[in-house]
Amino acid sequence: MPLSSFRQFEAALAHAADATEQTMDRLLPKGRVDETRVYEAMRYSSLGGGKRLRAFFVLAGATLFRVGQTPALRTASAIEFVHAYSLIHDDLPAMDDDDLRRGKPSCHKQFDEATAILAGDALQALAFEVLAHEDTHGDAAVRAHLVADLAKASGAHGMVGGQMLDLLAEEEGAEPMSSAAITRLQRLKTGALISFSCTAGAILGKATESMRTHLSAYAHDLGLAFQIVDDLLDVDSDDTIRLSESDARALGEAALRKLGFTSEESLIVATHLVDAAMWGFEFAGLPRILVIAERPELKKPRTPICIAKETPVSALVDGGNHLGYVAVS
Repeated sequence: MPLSSFRQFEAALAHAADATEQTMDRLLPKGRVDETRVYEAMRYSSLGGGKRLRAFFVLAGATLFRVGQTPALRTASAIEFVHAYSLIHDDLPAMDDDDLRRGKPSCHKQFDEATAILAGDALQALAFEVLAHEDTHGDAAVRAHLVADLAKASGAHGMVGGQMLDLLAEEEGAEPMSSAAITRLQRLKTGALISFSCTAGAILGKATESMRTHLSAYAHDLGLAFQIVDDLLDVDSDDTIRLSESDARALGEAALRKLGFTSEESLIVATHLVDAAMWGFEFAGLPRILVIAERPELKKPRTPICIAKETPVSALVDGGNHLGYVAVS
């Protein structure tokens, strides 16, 4: 069932997560062999949890460019495998040293550190195996494009590079990072994979380079807005700080935390970013973006989401507690 058939955010997000989870389950290795332990660790860490937000962006983009379900779901699964691998390694004692992930023991706690490392390695490899398979797309050039873009987004010029910057920033005696440096860190650590997720549908649909560039710009602003909403709205302050739109776009979530923004101010910044993302779609000639911002008196909004819709705006505005992005006809 395409995302465009849904009328509510929650239902569409849940459908995308469920469809992606089922595809991941089919793609993950299983069986009783000598190496079963690593299979179990891969499945333990990648199935049964998370919003599947990155997968959702892939499926939304695929809807915009009329891509079939099988290519879209395989690509969505690949990005989720990479995301799961990154979380396994993030939780290791040498990295963030977290014992829990989504309310259950981290992979290295449920199994052991060596198994966790191998499970992460195997999930990363599986992502590229899935993208390179002809079932993902009949055109080998499209498959190569997906592989190359995901490799860049997840490697030293993307997620891994951002993780390195994050570790260096946390070292004892490290100098405080500038807002520009923090923005770059977030763009690499989180934004690169979000950018791939937002452009993958266009790649599958053989969209023009110009169209993909507009989607990349949209993903850049989306990534920063995601960080603000996801990380900062638990932080409150009595101070009132005003930002211009250009300043808002220049700051990442860590900079906002250091500046002591209130939840209300964070929402203002996030709304500026949403507006910027909207104009990216306008210039690209894609369906308009409807911005739904949380009322100041409401509690922390749900995660920002993006969905392709072909329904009237009135059908999407249900008075819910949302900060989101909705493509409408």
